[in-house]
Amino acid sequence: MATVRNLKIKTSTCKRILKELHSYEKEVERETAKTADMKDKGADPYDLKQQENVLAESRMMVPDCRKRLEAALDDLKGALVELEETDQKDGPEFEEARTIIADVEKLFESSEV
Repeated sequence: MATVRNLKIKTSTCKRILKELHSYEKEVERETAKTADMKDKGADPYDLKQQENVLAESRMMVPDCRKRLEAALDDLKGALVELEETDQKDGPEFEEARTIIADVEKLFESSEV
């Protein structure tokens, strides 16, 4: 049974994972630029290989984070629907949950195009 407390927890989880996803995306951009800079400057092959490994690890985290965000979004939607069925529909927690759901769905739509 979903409660308002569970809704707040699931909303915070989605927020945290969304923030984490943005952080990983920025890290990939930063590491890509660093790798390109190292190639341009003719860095040591060993150092370049290590930097490419760092970049590969960063790139692997983005899809993983997306999967976790999708799962958290499904949990949040389920909790929201369950609470709405029990006639609990108003309050700041519900508004925040709806906002996060809209934000995450917009992110998924924009990245699929």
